[in-house]
Amino acid sequence: MTRGTTPQPARKTLTRRRVLCAAVELADAGGLETLSMRKLGEAVGVEAMSLYNHVANKEDLLDGMIDLVFGEVELPVPGDDWRQAMRQRAISMRLALSRHRWAIGLMESRSTPGPATLRHHDAVLGCLRQSGFSLTLTAHAVSALDSYIYGFALQEKTLPFDSPEETAEVAASIVSVFGDGEYPYLAEIATAHVMRPGYAYGDEFAFGLDLILDGLQRAAG
Repeated sequence: MTRGTTPQPARKTLTRRRVLCAAVELADAGGLETLSMRKLGEAVGVEAMSLYNHVANKEDLLDGMIDLVFGEVELPVPGDDWRQAMRQRAISMRLALSRHRWAIGLMESRSTPGPATLRHHDAVLGCLRQSGFSLTLTAHAVSALDSYIYGFALQEKTLPFDSPEETAEVAASIVSVFGDGEYPYLAEIATAHVMRPGYAYGDEFAFGLDLILDGLQRAAG
């Protein structure tokens, strides 16, 4: 280095994990439709072709991105009470999907799942089996829970509001076009429930989840 020159920071080594984390950040910001290998290359400071040293193709990239999302979900550990473990896992999964809305609809779509994905499913199945669930009831339980979690996350994603204030505004706008006595039950739930201070649609998640867990507890005997 010559006198008077400013030392340049060392470039971070490009790794598969760094590529995947950058891809997740881009998808979080603009959705999957905005993610391209060119933009991803720009985000990590390399030409797009250099990315193929770390991901084989777009499908491999998606596999890795979904694996990172699964890695964020809290998992049961041996000895956990199954009901509390499944409840916490469901809550953690919903929070992960709220951070990564692009992943909704893709979580169970990968035909070459990564290690975090496999570890996740094995831990969930193991918790239920070790708690005395039959193989058939375990399959039923996972299907019911995942359908509810993913379905609720999808519904949250597509609702035309994000905050209690926006919820009340949308409900008031809809009700304002009703005639007197028209759609009385819609008007009732909007004015007496949805438009009340502090209402948040996300609070409905725990109620439905507990209904499913109650049913599984009865089925398990």
